[in-house]
Amino acid sequence: MSIKDVIFSVLLVFIPISLAAEFLQWGALVVFVTACLAILPLAAWMGTATEAIAIVAGPSIGGLLNATFGNATELIIALVALKAGAVNVVKSSLTGSIISNLLLVLGFSMLLGGLRYKEQGFQSTVARINASAMNLAVIAILMPSVVNFTSAGVDEPVMQRLSTVVAIVLIIVYILTLLFSMRTHSYLYDVGLAGEDNDVAANGSKPNLFLWIGVLLGVTVLVAVESELLVGALESATKQLGLTELFTAVILLPIIGNAAEHATAVVVAIKNKMDLAMSVALGSSLQIALFVAPVLVLAGWGLHQPMDLNFNAFELVAVAVSVLIANSVSSDGRSNWLEGTLLLATYFVIGAAFFFHPVIDGIG
Repeated sequence: MSIKDVIFSVLLVFIPISLAAEFLQWGALVVFVTACLAILPLAAWMGTATEAIAIVAGPSIGGLLNATFGNATELIIALVALKAGAVNVVKSSLTGSIISNLLLVLGFSMLLGGLRYKEQGFQSTVARINASAMNLAVIAILMPSVVNFTSAGVDEPVMQRLSTVVAIVLIIVYILTLLFSMRTHSYLYDVGLAGEDNDVAANGSKPNLFLWIGVLLGVTVLVAVESELLVGALESATKQLGLTELFTAVILLPIIGNAAEHATAVVVAIKNKMDLAMSVALGSSLQIALFVAPVLVLAGWGLHQPMDLNFNAFELVAVAVSVLIANSVSSDGRSNWLEGTLLLATYFVIGAAFFFHPVIDGIG
């Protein structure tokens, strides 16, 4: 058992502790912290269960499962927050997830991998395709905000309809990217998947399908429960910690929801599997922009919450900067520790800016 697995196993103890903290009323701060710690191992188990089911289901269905459940933890947290009416928290967590994957995850992967290997290579063609898709996502998400900024005032129903149109286009693009990566041009992605296939072969027999389906369902329920506790204690806990909800939503929540994925990307990078690390980091960002965000816009209709793609200007600038520098360092198909350092430096500068940013758009 790896150190990562040991840590996540130990953190499982916070599931009953967080439930006890809620029912025994130990305070919002205790509930918030323990719920955050409880979600970390649950996200890891959700990823493990999805991968195990994917192995049995085959490459096509397995790829679709990984594409669908890759950011399931963040989606569940966002849906719970959306149901509670914390729309601005949801929007900020979306931008934070994109920033975190592009800068923090990719940065640590390149840094730690580069410290062990002088230079690491990955598929530059795939990196360029992902960069183009990410550029489209940023432009699409930017449009509703531009319409709002350049108009005397856009009514919420109009913004909702515009956001819905953009969401549908993004979901169609996401489906086409899946078709591209799993069918028409799957050979471009074989290098990254080879590492996973070798790991499966080393482990021997195939996993028990029904066992892992049960695990996935059970973990999903627990993630939903812990998300309810986290969202319920969010406002009070952030005030006690001296943080704004903006900083918590953009920086802390994405790290919590993505911790298992972050660890996976760094571990495979250290093993000189930078293709796989890039796939995890860039793929997760794309999934947030092309799938999770549009799904939340459509879910807003069903939950009667005004979820749209009208983000504040500061968040959009932060996302644009993240995409720009991530595309810049990944365009040549090579990485080293200095490029990882540049990504991490950008992330910490952006994080500091969000920490000191005043209350905006009702969040803070």
